[in-house]
Amino acid sequence: MLLRTALLEKIKTGEISLVFRKWRKVGVKTGGTQLTQIGVIGIDSVDTVTEIDLTTQDAIESGFLTRDDLIESLTKDTREGSLYRIRLHYIGEDPRIALRNDDSLTDDELKELLAKLSKMDAASKRGRWTREYLQLIHDMPSTHAIVLASSIGLDNLVFKPNVRKLKALGLTISLSPGYQLSPRGEKVLAALRNTR
Repeated sequence: MLLRTALLEKIKTGEISLVFRKWRKVGVKTGGTQLTQIGVIGIDSVDTVTEIDLTTQDAIESGFLTRDDLIESLTKDTREGSLYRIRLHYIGEDPRIALRNDDSLTDDELKELLAKLSKMDAASKRGRWTREYLQLIHDMPSTHAIVLASSIGLDNLVFKPNVRKLKALGLTISLSPGYQLSPRGEKVLAALRNTR
């Protein structure tokens, strides 16, 4: 579910607690979370509704002054599908931020991270890639993903999902453009240099 930054800021402050979306297939689930550019959003409920079901309270909780304003906004979406009322709230900062800054890894934590990378390598048709990616990002920070990908003979559509896997472990930081290794990533790369 795409949420614009201005809307996310209002969700973060509690000013907005409902959004409405038209989908052919539901895009989120009750009890789920969504990682966004401002942090983690929690999904409290997802209900199918019609315009008749909409209330003034729905309008207010979704940032509109009146029910008519809400309905007018919804009529601009001409896509096919059912209308969903999604109740949500701000949970907190992106947990990867704290993770990537934590380079005080114990030996066991470092071994566990290296084992995860080894498993990712083993699952790849391309073979070992995690050290190569970390080294590439270390050597070429702030470089467009397309340039990084082509430098190792890959398409950007293959390269970027793998970088996201490293980011989920707190090893990389997204920049505009490109990436850099986090303090945690630097420590892991140093360990990889010693073990492979």
